Amino acid sequence: MKIICIGRNYAEHAKELNNAVPEKPVFFMKPDTALLTDNKPFYLPDFSQEVHYETELVLRISKMGKHVEKGFARRYYDEIGIGIDFTARDLQRECKQKGLPWEIAKAFDNSAPLGGFLPKKELPDPILFHLNINGETVQEGTTEDLLFSFDELIAYVSRFITLRTGDLIYTGTPAGVGSVKKGDRLQAYIGEKLLLDFEVK
Repeated sequence: MKIICIGRNYAEHAKELNNAVPEKPVFFMKPDTALLTDNKPFYLPDFSQEVHYETELVLRISKMGKHVEKGFARRYYDEIGIGIDFTARDLQRECKQKGLPWEIAKAFDNSAPLGGFLPKKELPDPILFHLNINGETVQEGTTEDLLFSFDELIAYVSRFITLRTGDLIYTGTPAGVGSVKKGDRLQAYIGEKLLLDFEVK
């Protein structure tokens, strides 16, 4: 099982971090040890003082595919869920300044909390999602604002990496990312359905 994460897939998020808006999808990967499921608590790592949440819709790949054409991409996922791409922003900033890879900022243990999934056919178009922290909405997104659609992402990624059943694609985060602290309760929704609910410790 692979966790494939799409970066800068919402223009306003790219701008808030002073990144260029990409002309083609940008992706990186997290190991399976990054996955955090069953609403287990997230423990702040001791190597970062600035862990940011990034709320993302998640595709679960339903069959193997390579060089998938965009027109057939919808056949490769049946469900859409929601997750968090935790980022050690201070480490990421340091790596970027030195021109180094930044896996240590993205791929650390438990950095990919994953909530429940909903059948694709039951979801509206566009899909709305949001994150609450301690009862307050801090991030909102809509698939209307995606720079690259789900089908475009599958077609692009599968040119380079064979997709297998069970692989996850975190499809990018909208604007509004920010830090978490001990005691925070994160609740992520697709529409009005609560699919992820956990605490930071």
